[in-house]
Amino acid sequence: MFPSFLSSAPTGVLASFPSPSFNSIDIGPLSLNVYGLAIALGVVAAVWLFGKRLEEREAGTPDDASAIAIWAVLAGVIGARLYHVITDWDRFTDNYGAIPKLWEGGLGIPGGLAVGIPVGLLLARSKGISMPMAATCAAPAIPLAQAIGRWGNYFNQELYGRATDLPWAVEIDDAHLLSGFESGTTFHPTFLYESLWSLALVFVLLWIDRKFRPGLGQLMAMYVMGYGVGRFWVEGLRIDKADELAGLRWNQWVAVAAVIGGGVVLAVMRRNPITEGADPFADRNEMLTDIDAHADEDLDVDEYDYDDIDDSDDVAVDTD
Repeated sequence: MFPSFLSSAPTGVLASFPSPSFNSIDIGPLSLNVYGLAIALGVVAAVWLFGKRLEEREAGTPDDASAIAIWAVLAGVIGARLYHVITDWDRFTDNYGAIPKLWEGGLGIPGGLAVGIPVGLLLARSKGISMPMAATCAAPAIPLAQAIGRWGNYFNQELYGRATDLPWAVEIDDAHLLSGFESGTTFHPTFLYESLWSLALVFVLLWIDRKFRPGLGQLMAMYVMGYGVGRFWVEGLRIDKADELAGLRWNQWVAVAAVIGGGVVLAVMRRNPITEGADPFADRNEMLTDIDAHADEDLDVDEYDYDDIDDSDDVAVDTD
């Protein structure tokens, strides 16, 4: 299923890089968990890119992006946590108190996307930004957040892949070593693979958008497909406990569904493209300006009619 260079077992460490010896940063009495910090930095970067793209297309402002992100991110985090809890229920069966402990790791990206994206698009619509336009502007921003956020797994020393002696193998200390492996064994840094894949996806989507200017919304479908492809092969390298079906991990099936679903949506959108000129919200500012102008004209006419009424008319009216 994978190239031989991705499946090699350790036969002698040629080179590797160590995992951090800490997963929190203390600033006076304040202790910042690096996992949460990585996610926060990813969100900040994504909101910046989202706002920049809204502004470039004259569809919204950075303030709009921030307002949308507040609730979209919150919804995404809830969805991601619920997805993790549901798909790894054995960890929580006798420990319900661990469910809200996000800082210990455990966010399922598929769940975050499934909840966060629709909430974000609905919020964009409430601000006068069409959902296809919002989807296009947000598409490259989402993998940017993922590329940065994945480094939280590195500091938590979790979700690493199969044992390997590749030069970029990651070292895992004994406290985080899965059972069955000897001390000093090195592993595939799957967090790094997914981070680099997500970063590459950012640049590919930006390039496609500038080079081909696909119809509104299509870029989001491309992102979903790209995420699914990357997640499928990275997930296949991971060795942490996971439910399987027909020889594939559950998240691999979800990745397959993302690729197929994204492909179907993209095909439909390409047959019925939404151009920026056809965007029902694209000219909302001009529309509002026209409405105001017509309102002013009507007011001027009314004022003119009343000013031109002569005294004889007034008398006639009073008499009647």
